[in-house]
Order: sequence, then structure tokens, then C-alpha cells
Amino acid sequence: MTQWLVTHLPPWLLLLGIIILVPGVAVLIQVFVRRRFPGLRGEEHNDVTKFAFGVVGFVFAFFIGFVVSAMWGQIGHADGIVRTEGVAGAQLVRDSHVFDQPDRDRIRRSLLDYEQAAIAEWDEVNEGRSYPGADEALDRLYAAYESVQPRTDVQKTLLASSFSNLEDVSKSRDERVLQARTDTGPPWSLWAVIAVTSGLLLGCAIIYGVEKPANHYAMVAIIGTLVGAQLFLVIELSHPYVGAVSTVPEPLHEVVRTLQAGTS
Repeated sequence: MTQWLVTHLPPWLLLLGIIILVPGVAVLIQVFVRRRFPGLRGEEHNDVTKFAFGVVGFVFAFFIGFVVSAMWGQIGHADGIVRTEGVAGAQLVRDSHVFDQPDRDRIRRSLLDYEQAAIAEWDEVNEGRSYPGADEALDRLYAAYESVQPRTDVQKTLLASSFSNLEDVSKSRDERVLQARTDTGPPWSLWAVIAVTSGLLLGCAIIYGVEKPANHYAMVAIIGTLVGAQLFLVIELSHPYVGAVSTVPEPLHEVVRTLQAGTS
């Protein structure tokens, strides 16, 4: 569900919808509570609510901070994976110039096919589909290097290092695909805790006894907006390869641009 939201809705629209929905529902409940239970404004009741408010607010802030930090760590890890894949690909481009013309052309053509397949695979994997074309392109790239017959010591050295970089490309791609399929946001248990703590925080604000209705509505609306903004942040950070704050395939595009510039 969260992946569909971040994939199909612009971030500003998703944020606007959440910060309207959450405070709106909270204020509607508040209207009912104020009319149904006018005795909640007592001083003794407020003392108890104030204590609960402080505890719940602290727990909410700590827990949301923990979740956001974990989600941001996933995105940082995803960035590292894609950069490693891009840097290894760029190094393959630079090292290819030492090989003979037929080998160099075959390697660069196979590398270009793989990078373009990896970019096409990006959206397919994020939609939960496989992309066999990327596997086939990677196999052809391996075959291009395996067919090289080095004649000089420099070619032998760079062929060995190219196989090492090619291994980095393959490993990074496998890790990227695996993470895109498995890192799909908090499990239902964490979402349940987020819902409970958010509900408790809003509940304490709703039952807090404030004499003037306008002040009370403003307080609940502000806290509801805060809760909604945190929920938006968790949703956007839940998918490291999808959404406005996700990692992007720019390192792969850079390798493609380098290869195309070399053949133009």
C-alpha cells in the first residue's frame, strides 16, 4: 500500500492529503468529545492528562526518531550500492582502452548494453517484476571479457582488475535487486506501534481540558499536523528505491553517457 502511494502520488499531494486527513479526523473527534463530556475540563483531570501527555509525547518522539533513522540508513545503504555499481562500471570504461580494437569495441558495446538493461530493470524490480534482459546482458559482458587474449603485461594486469570490477558490478546489482524486493517499509507490527502511539498522543490532546474551544481546536490541529508530517516521512522513507527521497540510478546513467560520448 505504501509503495503504491509513493509511486503514484506526487510527494506534495501525499503530504497535503495526510496533514489534512489526520488533523481533520482528530478535530471531528474532538468536537464530539467536547460536547459529550463537558466535565473533562476539571483541574484534577488536567493534571493527570498533562503527565500522560508528556510521557506519550516523549515515547512518540523517540520511537518515530528510531524508525526514521532506520529508514534513512536503508536509503544511505542503497546509495552506496548504486555508487559502487556505477564506479565499477566507470572503471571498466577507463580500463578498456588498453585492449586491442576488436576487444575494446566488443567490451564497450557489451557494457553499454548491460548499463541500459540495468536502468530498464530499475523500475521493473521496484514494481515487483523480474527483468531477464539484465541477466542476459551481464552474461554477455562476462563473455566479452573472457574472450580477450591479452598480449602485453599491461593488458594482463588490467584484464585481471577488470574482472575484479566486473565482480563488483555483479555483486552490487544483486544486492540492489535484493534490497529493492525486501526493504518494503516497516512490518505490520511497527505500523501498529506507530498507530497506537500516534493515537495516544492525539487522544491526550483531545481530552485535555481547555476552556476556550478555539484554543483547544488549534492545539489538536497542530499536534495532528505534526503526527501527519511524521507519518508522511515514514512512508516516503520506507522504500529506498521509490519515492521523492529514494536513491536514483544516476551513477548508471553516467556510465552510459561516458560510453556514448566515447563512441560519438
